[in-house]
Amino acid sequence: MPVAEPHKELRFTRAGQAVPFWVLAAICAAAAISLFTIGLYRDENPALPAPGWAALPALLCWASLRVAVHCTRRAYLILSPLGVEIFPFFRPVAGMRMIPWGEIHSVEVGKHLVTLHFNAEQEAGIHLELGPIPKPRRPLLAKALQSRIDSPG
Repeated sequence: MPVAEPHKELRFTRAGQAVPFWVLAAICAAAAISLFTIGLYRDENPALPAPGWAALPALLCWASLRVAVHCTRRAYLILSPLGVEIFPFFRPVAGMRMIPWGEIHSVEVGKHLVTLHFNAEQEAGIHLELGPIPKPRRPLLAKALQSRIDSPG
């Protein structure tokens, strides 16, 4: 379903988690190409591996690419006019959690963690790991959360 007012929301993806998968996909692609190319000279040297061995790193490359694209494109957090939407890695649509702005009393931003407190005593709340969000985007998330909580209404 399209978003009614996309200009009023901030979307933070899992691009920070995607980097290792992009690197793994590149390494596996290089390994697959190398194994296949080396295997073409098997007639001259029977000790070389068969070209079919390139299928294993190619399969791992394909799986890594799928996970990397998933992490790069899918949302982790969305700050909307209604509240904070949190999407888990697996089954994001079914497991999505919406926290209305009215439930959030205060925000505590650390180096690796954001805590949304639900009461003044800070006894209830939710911790959000910042690992999935790329480092350059983390100050933007902190500023957006703090500004929204500090603003009246």
